[in-house]
Amino acid sequence: MYSIFIHVLRLLITLAVPFHTKAALFVSGRKHLLSRLNQAFAENNHPVIWVHAASLGEFEQARPILERIKSDLPRHKILLTFYSPSGYEVRKNYSGADYVFYLPWDYSSHMQRFVNITKPVLAIFIKYEFWKNAIGALHEKHIPVISVSSIFRSGQVYFQWYGGSQRAILSKISHFFVQNQISVELLKRIGIRDITHSGDTRFDRVQQLVRSPKSLPLVEKFKSDDKVFVIGSSWPEDMTVLSPFINDEKSLKFIIAPHEINATALKQVETVIHRKLIRYSQIEQASDAEVLLIDNVGLLSQLYRFGEFAYVGGAFGKGLHNILEAAAYGIPVFFGNKKYQKFQEATDLIMRGGAFEVNDFADLKEKYENVTIPENFIRACETNRMYVEENTGATNKVMEYINRTLG
Repeated sequence: MYSIFIHVLRLLITLAVPFHTKAALFVSGRKHLLSRLNQAFAENNHPVIWVHAASLGEFEQARPILERIKSDLPRHKILLTFYSPSGYEVRKNYSGADYVFYLPWDYSSHMQRFVNITKPVLAIFIKYEFWKNAIGALHEKHIPVISVSSIFRSGQVYFQWYGGSQRAILSKISHFFVQNQISVELLKRIGIRDITHSGDTRFDRVQQLVRSPKSLPLVEKFKSDDKVFVIGSSWPEDMTVLSPFINDEKSLKFIIAPHEINATALKQVETVIHRKLIRYSQIEQASDAEVLLIDNVGLLSQLYRFGEFAYVGGAFGKGLHNILEAAAYGIPVFFGNKKYQKFQEATDLIMRGGAFEVNDFADLKEKYENVTIPENFIRACETNRMYVEENTGATNKVMEYINRTLG
């Protein structure tokens, strides 16, 4: 049954190739993949640690561990794989890994060949990544597999009466490093005991960003002495709520970093903003801009430090993007009220008063005006800053296990 699912998934993605750039990259990136892996690893004599991330968000969770492995275990080579083009195409030249590839299709024969070629001594899967045949191939070779920053909910298939085959996959994981105590209890309920409540490695990553700011003189010049509202990873659904707020709130400057940076997405933003707007690539051409539109990748995590307020997109669509990057700078964070409940930090910060879910323009304006009251603003800023600081340390717990396991 599982093989049929992989066949159907592959077929659907292949059929989408002529119409969808991401599907085309998905397929082309896996062309002759095992042959390319065989060539890349032909002369490797070093032990290999395999780290797998679905996409860019999971990569950010893996990054503190990748950096620690590089510094603590210099004799080991790092193999980094991605499921999605969103991660691979952005990070295929990442210098912190020795090899970067797509994950092969999860057929049993493919994954057995993959493991035989790469010969990992340890595999690290990030968050939700539980590929049956990949984990099975590692298990057969007695190669330890750990799950990092994973989080579970009672409604997931693993905890249902019909989820036996999925539970069997989890049973082959050597150790789970989970984000919360609920996940610990759920895993114990299905007989899994090798668990550490470590928290989320993203907290360590955002702390690194705060402590190592990059110089962005053009953004500093844009901000000047004005108050700035930073909008990160926005989608058209977010801009429906945000555009009237941006056009109305003349006391603020805005930095907008869309999730998708292409000609269409940028034009969509420019069409709905009726204030002086300049793209980042053209910022030197105008000194009176009120809205800065980011048109290159890799800046967002550094932009939040220029803001007094932040909005993080995604919750009106497929799911909320990373709010910790903003919260780490100790600023109030807003986001849509539809799909944020699966993100522990979002629910935590709403309860603590550092984050605010909004329904529409009127709701955003009301909550923004409330948080600008000095005592409310100070409370929200301190709440977010402390929340991030209190939850760092997951990377150390994972590395202690890795060092013990590898001797």
